[in-house]
Amino acid sequence: MKKSVLAIATVLSLVLVIGTGCGSKTGSNESVPNAKVIKAAPVGNLTATLSSSTGQLKQGDQEVTLSFTDSSGKPVDVGAVSLNFHMPAMGGMAAMNDAVTFTTTDTPGVYRGKVNIGMAGEWQAQLAYEGAAGKGKTTFSVTAQ
Repeated sequence: MKKSVLAIATVLSLVLVIGTGCGSKTGSNESVPNAKVIKAAPVGNLTATLSSSTGQLKQGDQEVTLSFTDSSGKPVDVGAVSLNFHMPAMGGMAAMNDAVTFTTTDTPGVYRGKVNIGMAGEWQAQLAYEGAAGKGKTTFSVTAQ
């Protein structure tokens, strides 16, 4: 009887250890997917790079990645970031503003974002950050497909 209980306990322990080791990561522990550059722009003494899985900004809902690097290419944690896509009023169309909602990743200086671009065309990306790396702000053009 004792041998059976010991054998069952050993098997259950192995299953638990194997199951824990093979579990998938979720939430903020997810790795940042390989992304293609949409646009890179200087901001202060850093470079901000906007990327997506396709390398294009598209009309509609999508995920983007924003990363900040120094002159050597090393990621820099800039603290709080904001990115707004602005299209000025034209004719009878009112100005449009589509803000990106960002979350941090496990890599300092790399942020994952979600945005819904209202229409295809030329947008002004208004980027700002503030934190341990100081403050920075820039605007650059990007075309949504």
